[in-house]
Amino acid sequence: MIGRLLPRQVRTEERFGNGDGSACRALFPDEAAVVAKAVPKRQREFADVRACARGALAQLGVPPVPLIPGHRGAPRWPEGVIGSMTHCDGYRAAAVARAADAAGLGIDAEPGGPLPEGVLDVVSLPAEREHLVALAAARPEVCWDRLLFSAKESVFKAWYPLTARELDFSEAEIAIDAEAGTFSARLLVEGPVVDGERLRTMTGRWEAQRGLVVTAVLLGARRASGAVAGGGTGTTAGTHSAPAGSAGA
Repeated sequence: MIGRLLPRQVRTEERFGNGDGSACRALFPDEAAVVAKAVPKRQREFADVRACARGALAQLGVPPVPLIPGHRGAPRWPEGVIGSMTHCDGYRAAAVARAADAAGLGIDAEPGGPLPEGVLDVVSLPAEREHLVALAAARPEVCWDRLLFSAKESVFKAWYPLTARELDFSEAEIAIDAEAGTFSARLLVEGPVVDGERLRTMTGRWEAQRGLVVTAVLLGARRASGAVAGGGTGTTAGTHSAPAGSAGA
């Protein structure tokens, strides 16, 4: 599912379901220590998504290594690799690429239902809420508020490794293309320099299927066709279906 949103130079692995705990036994000692006092659900999420990440890294020829959370929980990737991980109820995924092939990467998965009451006002701008009304009128089968939230999460995940600064929900304005399965994010604060140019917009792709919403952003893609890069637009339409948290790692 997540692999359909990203070009060939990005390697992905995903798992459906909530895991049986077997991945916990494959954690490195340093990883196990991070979640030693966590509840079993959190341990399974942590282990499952790292199993996905190691599977994706293996596709790049990178041997298994501990993936320890850094500041704000962002994983510390091996030298020369960028990546992103996500998990929600019933789904875990990871995406990785060589740093020589892309500048930034963010993925997110969310349950396909609407956001809890009151959350949309916190995570969106007035113009975005107006945009969602129009989208809902055109395609009521998609939970557009949840998609907006997921798109922002993917944008923030791509942003943070480049800036070491948090991006507030009010600092990026999302516009979603319902037919193309793409979205754009206009940065309302000064962005980092990527490949010699100041980053002002990000573009990404989305899909709503199997009771899930997934989004992906790729910045500064440097080869392969079909990429969604900063300032560009994806070329393949997303898939929409009837609706079936945030993706920490």
